[in-house]
Amino acid sequence: MGVLIGSVLVAALAGLLFGFDTAVVAGVTGDLSREMSLTPATLGITVSSALWGTLLGALVAGIPGDRYGSRACLRGLALLYVASGIGCALATGWGSLLVFRFIGGLAIGGSSVLAPVYISELAPPKRRGALTGLFQLNIVAGILVAYLSNSLIEGWRWKFGVTALPALLFFALLWTIPASPRWLALRGRADEARDVLRRVGSGDPEGDLSRLLAAAPHDTGRLSWRRHKKPILLAVSLGMFNQLTGINAILYYLNDIFAAAGFGKVSADAQAVAVGATNLLFTALAMLVIDRLGRKTLLLIGAVGMAFSLTAAAAILWGLAEQALLLWVLLAFIASFAFSQGAVIWVYISEIFPTEVRARGQSLGSGTHWLMNALISGLFPLVASWSKGAPFLVFALMMAVQFIVVLLFFPETKRLTLEEIAAIPNSR
Repeated sequence: MGVLIGSVLVAALAGLLFGFDTAVVAGVTGDLSREMSLTPATLGITVSSALWGTLLGALVAGIPGDRYGSRACLRGLALLYVASGIGCALATGWGSLLVFRFIGGLAIGGSSVLAPVYISELAPPKRRGALTGLFQLNIVAGILVAYLSNSLIEGWRWKFGVTALPALLFFALLWTIPASPRWLALRGRADEARDVLRRVGSGDPEGDLSRLLAAAPHDTGRLSWRRHKKPILLAVSLGMFNQLTGINAILYYLNDIFAAAGFGKVSADAQAVAVGATNLLFTALAMLVIDRLGRKTLLLIGAVGMAFSLTAAAAILWGLAEQALLLWVLLAFIASFAFSQGAVIWVYISEIFPTEVRARGQSLGSGTHWLMNALISGLFPLVASWSKGAPFLVFALMMAVQFIVVLLFFPETKRLTLEEIAAIPNSR
């Protein structure tokens, strides 16, 4: 059992790097604008350069992940995190900064695919939701670490460079954990798979191995619409709805939203702490109940909470309610998101595909998530300039649609083995 917990914690560190590298840029935008004479447009390119790398990393990580295993590929991603941190710190100009930001994005996108896959394949069914959810919890923790690091460290080069330290630790720890027993069984390495099952605390390693071998196809095949239509639809819709909540657009433009509501300059540090603490608290709460209440139940609860809070935000921005309520309404939205979509997405997508295409399926869902992130974040200012509350009303309507879709079409996966999930009618 100690090997299981240790392996899960090591893989979940990818989430810490994910959050750290994503949020650290918030503390350097002012310095970069001054030192590199960035315009608002070129600053936007600088910030988004990592996002496009993230999209590419998510889209391509599944193929090597299925072929070489998640553990081996995570080692390569750890080196990309190191290269990005050091490269950004030593950047000689705007062009080189963009290159290394893009490299960091590749690592983030790949991590969002492979770390949840590794954890889900190692974790026992009764605890898989909570253990896989540690990845999301570490993302949130990484964001808080970035805020703290930015407040303590002076100079944009040092702020970027410090991200290489946890990446080096992650790379070293990855050499201490075993490969996924499901991936080993799929590759015909039965003796190694049996040994890993024994080390992670399986009560019946021989029986578990027999079930893994029986579920393994004669060839690894490929992700296809004909064979995997249901999990593809589930992964794509969940990735889309995750961003149709408006979560990243709201976080990216939080100060602009407050300004539009009539506030003066609000302390960025105070906002970050309030939002980050709420996110962490409700993500942790979701981890405690995800294997009891289930993934579907959390999605339904969160959809209701987000629909109401987003509608209230639209009303405030249209002057129909007191502006002083806006912070509390947005914190309610963050809490609803963290308790549902934030906690569920990486768990659910990593469960619903068969072992032979799991990494590629996770790649599809994660890629959809990052593409929608880029598109919605780009459109948000345009729609908000037309009507301040309009984006929030659109997001609220999307949460109503999500409630209906999840209620009617999403199967519950709590406490089922991955092989049982693959056998759900119409799941393939």
